[in-house]
Amino acid sequence: MKLAIMQPYFFPYIGYFQLINAVDEFVFYDDVNFIKKGYINRNAILVNGDSYQFTLPLKKASQNKLINETEVALSKKWVDDFLKTLEYAYKNALHFKSVYNLVKDVLEDDSKTISQIAINSVIKVCGYLELTPYFRLSSRDYTNSKTLKKGDRLVAIAREAGRYNYINPIGGQKLYNKTYFNDRGINLNFLQSETIRYNQFQHRFVDSLSIIDVLMFNSKERTRSLLSNYQLV
Repeated sequence: MKLAIMQPYFFPYIGYFQLINAVDEFVFYDDVNFIKKGYINRNAILVNGDSYQFTLPLKKASQNKLINETEVALSKKWVDDFLKTLEYAYKNALHFKSVYNLVKDVLEDDSKTISQIAINSVIKVCGYLELTPYFRLSSRDYTNSKTLKKGDRLVAIAREAGRYNYINPIGGQKLYNKTYFNDRGINLNFLQSETIRYNQFQHRFVDSLSIIDVLMFNSKERTRSLLSNYQLV
């Protein structure tokens, strides 16, 4: 049985969903420190053929606060402006209507924290794509290991969950050592995404955008097939 643990990101890139699709249980790591200028509340969409970054406004964001303590500051104006940008950018995309409504539902939900709205965005996309992992929250379901740091906590969560195959994004190779995990009874693999390409109107392909972009241009079936474009190393 496979496990992944990740901070909640707002409509993250496709690799995040590849990770979800690769495991039986996915833990939202929401009781760790917020990362400024990271991807918890930021991402990018395609506007006029270029990457356009958007940032969800927050109240007094600080790296001294936990993710689940960091409140959003979404005004009606910000939501309306973002939805107008989304319509301008994608109104001619094949799957615009359904994806636009999905994003609108997330933004208009009564989420108080970045953790809540980010988790909601991920779960809504998974529902749309019919992905059915077992979702958990570290702040709710794995509190016994909260005082542990870095790899020690990941190992502790995996053990408590009874999942002895842990999968991490490829960037974790700089942080986590396979031998360290193996010595503690956990098999560690890293997910390496393969090249993903799809048509974005008639523009040159722009990669590393939010899952919003993928969904706008691809059917559910095509998107699910893209989720398998990875290797475990």
